[in-house]
Amino acid sequence: RAQRHRTNVLAVFCSHVFKKNHDMTKAWKGKTEQLLRVDEHDFTMRPAFGGPAIPVGVDVQVESLDSISEVDMDFTMTLYLRHYWKDERLSFPSTNNKSMTFDGRLVKKIWVPDVFFVHSKRSFIHDTTTDNIMLRVFPDGHVLYSMRITVTAMCNMDFSHFPLDSQTCSLELESYAYTDEDLMLYWKNGNESLKTDEKISLSQFLIQKFHTTSRLAFYSSTGWYNRLYINFTLRRHIFFFLLQTYFPATLMVMLSWVSFWIDRRAVPARVSLGITTVLTMSTIITGVNASMPRVSYIKAVDIYLWVSFVFVFLSVLEYAAVNYLTTVQERKERKLQKRFSCTCGIPHSKSMMLDGNYSESDANSLAGYTKNQMVPEEEKQEKIVVHLAMSNESNSSRKRGLKGHVGLRIIQNTHAIDKYSRLIFPGTYIFFNLIYWSVFS
Repeated sequence: RAQRHRTNVLAVFCSHVFKKNHDMTKAWKGKTEQLLRVDEHDFTMRPAFGGPAIPVGVDVQVESLDSISEVDMDFTMTLYLRHYWKDERLSFPSTNNKSMTFDGRLVKKIWVPDVFFVHSKRSFIHDTTTDNIMLRVFPDGHVLYSMRITVTAMCNMDFSHFPLDSQTCSLELESYAYTDEDLMLYWKNGNESLKTDEKISLSQFLIQKFHTTSRLAFYSSTGWYNRLYINFTLRRHIFFFLLQTYFPATLMVMLSWVSFWIDRRAVPARVSLGITTVLTMSTIITGVNASMPRVSYIKAVDIYLWVSFVFVFLSVLEYAAVNYLTTVQERKERKLQKRFSCTCGIPHSKSMMLDGNYSESDANSLAGYTKNQMVPEEEKQEKIVVHLAMSNESNSSRKRGLKGHVGLRIIQNTHAIDKYSRLIFPGTYIFFNLIYWSVFS
């Protein structure tokens, strides 16, 4: 009897499970299209055809902002795009007011909004493992149509402040066929219609803000269309460019100043240093421009790099001036030595060697020579100037008498050019940096 009872219980349970499974599998088997009356209507026409424009609400969830390309001036975004509208042709009777959910196979048999991305270059609906499309129909005919899309769209960028710039890009949605008289696109929940993943991040940019806007777009051939905008503002991270561009350029400029402390007679050292810094700056400029679009206006980084290049180039010219004036000075010294030794009749041991060691008493001893032994009158002034310029530094009264010849003394003493360059070059470059960073940052 117990065995029979267990058998009856098992049979009842199996019958109940089978009946439940049978009901679940047969409830809509072969009857979905009949329930939605797909074959009874012409879904090539929009809902309420001939009547007022059908409102289609839109909301978007941004899954990722994949890349920003300065060279191509575009961005790639992956998002969930959802449409909401009402089509009474899809209404169906329901006792529990529950919706029915379908995949992309039913989408091909009914009317859906023909929304496309304006200014898009490439876009596709994900199809792994099946088409990422969802259709949810409610008993009263309301429809939710969702799909997962990756789109690459154009973004007009302004690089005048690059790399201290901010860029604003937008993804634009619009109906391709239906004007505003047939289809009214709108953001379903205003600014709340746009959701973003908190994990979205970019290597070069900081995402400052996402927001939505909408307005009408006019085409001369077809009319007015509702257009929705997904706007986002990006601010570029500067630290990467500080390490890769600004710091190396600044160090090259500072390295070029080292030549001001090198002996002017060390021609190979100073020339090699100048050429090395110039070539390095050229390489930095070429590397930066290689990764940028060929725009016809000047960028902020161009100003900094080219001014730095000018400073490096001027340091090379500075040594060229020093070397040339040194050569001229030595040539004049040799001529003066010959004139004193041959024309003045002064013994060779007391000739005016321009080494700064000739004493004032020796200079006064020239008074004992006769007029015939002295040099001609037109050469007297030149010799006096040379003597005063190279006399002992302690003779302050003689220095005050040379105010009219200070310019000549500076030109002849080429060390003064290096001395002034040590102050002028760094001071001017620091002043440029203060102006640059205050303007562009």
